[in-house]
Amino acid sequence: MDTPQQRAQVRDFLISRRERITPQQAGLPAYGGRRRVKGLRREEVALLAGVSVDYYVRMERGNLTGASDSVLDGVANALQLDEAEREHLFALARAAGPATNRRRRPAATTVRPVIRQVLDAITDAPAWVRNSRHDILAMNPMARALYSPVLASPEAGAKGNRPANTTRFAFLDPAAREYFVDHDRIAEDAAAALRLEAGHNPHDRALITLIGELSTQSELFRRHWASQNVKFHRSGRKRLRHPVVGRLDLNFESMPLASEPELRLNIYTADPNTPTADNLKLLATWAATLATEPVDTTDTAST
Repeated sequence: MDTPQQRAQVRDFLISRRERITPQQAGLPAYGGRRRVKGLRREEVALLAGVSVDYYVRMERGNLTGASDSVLDGVANALQLDEAEREHLFALARAAGPATNRRRRPAATTVRPVIRQVLDAITDAPAWVRNSRHDILAMNPMARALYSPVLASPEAGAKGNRPANTTRFAFLDPAAREYFVDHDRIAEDAAAALRLEAGHNPHDRALITLIGELSTQSELFRRHWASQNVKFHRSGRKRLRHPVVGRLDLNFESMPLASEPELRLNIYTADPNTPTADNLKLLATWAATLATEPVDTTDTAST
């Protein structure tokens, strides 16, 4: 289903990637005089991609219908796309193709009991499972303690009839700036990961609703969304100011579940013999006290 909205996504993405590449970066001669375009010209991208100028102009106008893998690879190489950007381009092309080529699936809103058992078996590190919309679906006790500000946030959705959502928290709750030491980077990465998912699932109504909600309520989200950036969220560092145990400089790994690849298992660890390692032990103690209190089940709600 090649819609005007999908064409606009393709157009904006390709233009944004073309404008960031200079002739020098592309290995092309830069002849004298001021260039009237930012980055590469369309003709230069077509030359580098090995397609006709007319064909590339059609692509940049938003029409990826019928584009072969070899053509997409050529354009991706010409624009020097990284792995996430290349995957996004191919996802946009699939969305423009026949219905049989499109993945149409709702994001999961629950987890199987065995996954909860796995989480509870992880006792020394915060561990939780999210879906592709960044909804928190299940957590072990340490993760509930670690993310207590998110779970308590009305802006994150935890007090409504939907699960808490980490991206809602990052953009809509002012407390996120205190909780995330690197809030600006966290927000940028969250928007980029959400755009990547939107390329994969352009017909997910709940995802469209989330993006619309963030776009209307957060100028920061609108700015990051307009950048057209996409990014994987697989591993890295996350620095938090926890209201009970203090500063935590954590390593994180985000892994797809083999049985349900649209769900991701996130685990946080600390470098040995560091203040964060000590503070994680304090967090475990606090988590144990929380376990004796009634459990808020909003992290398992359906949307």
